[in-house]
Amino acid sequence: MSASADSTGLGAPATTGPELHITRFFDAPRELVFQAWTDPEHLKRWENAPVGFTVTTVKSEIRAGGEYKVCMRSPEGVDHWLQGVYTEVVPPERLSFTHRWLRANGTLGVETHVTLTFADRGNRTELTLHQTGFDTVASRDGHNLGWNSTFDRLAGYLAGLHAHASNPHQAQS
Repeated sequence: MSASADSTGLGAPATTGPELHITRFFDAPRELVFQAWTDPEHLKRWENAPVGFTVTTVKSEIRAGGEYKVCMRSPEGVDHWLQGVYTEVVPPERLSFTHRWLRANGTLGVETHVTLTFADRGNRTELTLHQTGFDTVASRDGHNLGWNSTFDRLAGYLAGLHAHASNPHQAQS
């Protein structure tokens, strides 16, 4: 996590608010990790949400200019609506999109911008998330918890794929 300026050169919008940086490593090839974020079959299996949440996708057009709208339901049954627009899709290197919560009263929350970069590290993938545009440190910190839980869920999903690939006769669950 950092409040420093973006030094990646990826063209993230300028911001003076808090920023979020997370780097995680996954024991899977870059192409597979990217597909897990963009292929509907993968997405419905790992749900791209924090542990314990379920996701209903209303709209998902994973292409530059494509829109998405999803509902994440918490383990307590509370719905959290989220929408945005994909600004960049560069398989298997980068995925960028806007990120905006819908408030309970139906109004739009603050728009942030998320860039995910996928770096090939042999049979592993280094995934870096950079999110800008937060209006408060508390919001950034809440997203830090949510994204890290989401990455934990992705790691478990990818490990399950690896285990199944290692033992294709194992019964699917």
